[in-house]
Amino acid sequence: MSIWFKEYEIEEWEQMLVPTIHSTLGIKITKIGPDFIEGTMPVDSRTHQPFGVLHGGASVVLAESLGSMAANMLVDPEAFYCVGQNIYSNHLRPVSSGLVTGKATAIHIGKKTQLWEIEIRDESSNIVNTSRLSMAVLPKRK
Repeated sequence: MSIWFKEYEIEEWEQMLVPTIHSTLGIKITKIGPDFIEGTMPVDSRTHQPFGVLHGGASVVLAESLGSMAANMLVDPEAFYCVGQNIYSNHLRPVSSGLVTGKATAIHIGKKTQLWEIEIRDESSNIVNTSRLSMAVLPKRK
């Protein structure tokens, strides 16, 4: 059984990502599961830091993007929207090329707050980064 407010298609989210930081960094949504969302990001000159490895800030962008999308998929979009409050990120392993994949799963789903865990892995399934993202659930003003 799905935790999402409604059934979402990847194409809906892909359209919202252009033109944003997501398209600039090459972030793509690849899978929406019953209780998670996954996306990829290339490790190349767009996402490198000066020493030729994945920039920690790029990892945080991927993590916050996936967590934010997931949080907003949980709420009625006519009545609520979710915004990031805090992100805590650990950079565990350098990656110099290829593709990294992030997966966001809920730790806590409340009426006013949500907490998401996002793991980013390299192409060999090694954990590159793990992040926790807290989200505020806000009512839309009418």
